[in-house]
Amino acid sequence: MSQTLLISGPPGCGKTSWILSRIQAHRGPCGYLRLAGYPDEGLAPARDGGIDLAYLQDQCPGLVDLADPDQALAPRPSQLLALIELPQFHPPAAQGLAGVDRRILPQLEALHLSPEVHLHFGRDAALPAQDTLDFSSLQAWDLNLTQGVWDPASLSSFWFELVNGAYGDAYRAKALLNLPDGRAFFCNWMVSRESSQFLPLQTIAPPDGRPERLSHLVVQGKDLDPVAIQATLADCLLSDAVLELQQAPLRRRHPQPSRFA
Repeated sequence: MSQTLLISGPPGCGKTSWILSRIQAHRGPCGYLRLAGYPDEGLAPARDGGIDLAYLQDQCPGLVDLADPDQALAPRPSQLLALIELPQFHPPAAQGLAGVDRRILPQLEALHLSPEVHLHFGRDAALPAQDTLDFSSLQAWDLNLTQGVWDPASLSSFWFELVNGAYGDAYRAKALLNLPDGRAFFCNWMVSRESSQFLPLQTIAPPDGRPERLSHLVVQGKDLDPVAIQATLADCLLSDAVLELQQAPLRRRHPQPSRFA
């Protein structure tokens, strides 16, 4: 039997991690949708830029993108577990489906989605609560870094500076970032945690120029300094010439098979 779950909660509470665990435990097909959420007084939701979907699809090949209009028109497979993620700062006023934010219903109806269960981090005991924070004010900033490739040492330095206040009071940071050897990492940090997560993607791009896959950075906090962040990024991202210097030895050690073979 198919099931559709709506999972809401504030930034960094663990929505995507919980959804990943449910997908991995489900033996049938799974689908995912991330809704944008709505601003509250002094609280700006982050523009995810596709990070969560890209990471989940890398970890769970075959995951259906429920935001695709074609999927809304196609017959849903039996045993489909549909998971909808909604950023929401404050707990709903009512329990269960009665507490669903009515503003999202037209979006769900357009995609032929109707949740049977609504769980909110910080309200429902079925969800972990250790990272559920109550924000009084929050800025959001994001940057598309597609085709950007990082110097590994500079990436470590930048991330350390970012989460330790060099560019404002960062409360939440996440990103998908490329390295010259073809690897990419899902970087994840929350102020309530002791350390950052650096989780490698399963998919490795050939070390032959700039990868086409999604790369994006999202930061939430107070008194953020986007100009300083972008100035640092200009020093951390590799130029074409330096990228070629790093990738050429990798291609010689591991030549790619000819497409004409």
